[in-house]
Amino acid sequence: MTGKTLASDTAMVLAAGLGKRMRPLTATQPKPLVRVAGKSLIDHSLDQLAAAGVAHAVVNVHYLADALEGHLDVRETGPSVIVSDERDLLLETGGGMAKALPLLPDPFFCLNSDNIWLDGPRNVFEELSDAWDADRMDALLLLVPHARAVNYRGKGDFHLDPVGRVSRRRSGRVAPFIFTGIQLVSHRLVREVPEGPFSTNLLWNRAIEEDRLYGVSHTGLWFEVGEPSAIAPTEAWLTRA
Repeated sequence: MTGKTLASDTAMVLAAGLGKRMRPLTATQPKPLVRVAGKSLIDHSLDQLAAAGVAHAVVNVHYLADALEGHLDVRETGPSVIVSDERDLLLETGGGMAKALPLLPDPFFCLNSDNIWLDGPRNVFEELSDAWDADRMDALLLLVPHARAVNYRGKGDFHLDPVGRVSRRRSGRVAPFIFTGIQLVSHRLVREVPEGPFSTNLLWNRAIEEDRLYGVSHTGLWFEVGEPSAIAPTEAWLTRA
């Protein structure tokens, strides 16, 4: 625990996806339970939350939900976990966040359950908390430049202007920052949402139009672990970190 004051004591951990890109490893287990460096992906995320002093987590489940819930039930360390059940219908990132909103304070951290990262001089939740301004922001995204994104081969996602406002990569162009899957979110972002499944991109687009989507550059390393081929090089990095 860092002893620093964080913007929230709760995080939503998005863990309901089908993990298609991680096949065949996800044929018999949900992606959050795939092991990297001796630890399941979701335990990497939950352990980082606990180390930062985030006391509570809301985890959504859908694909092979019983296996994931069983794993969470036997964890002996924090954070405390509440499950948001999407067994009946996979709601995607935005819909899952909207369903879980009554369980979440304002603001709350949100992160993908398949995230692996190394902190820089400060942990990522301190980075987001220090930059948070509820009067100006609906969401604050943790972004990483290409040089700090291990295993990443894409064109990037976003640009940042001098005050930290986010804009999207233009078609056919390269953007300097990649979304890490970690953000700090206001309830205002999740207002007046459609019913059923939808992507967080719908909410981000509205926030961009209103100049209320911001970003901060991660000072450590972030690992893209979307496919089985990324596991071995990630383990090699973590071994020598």
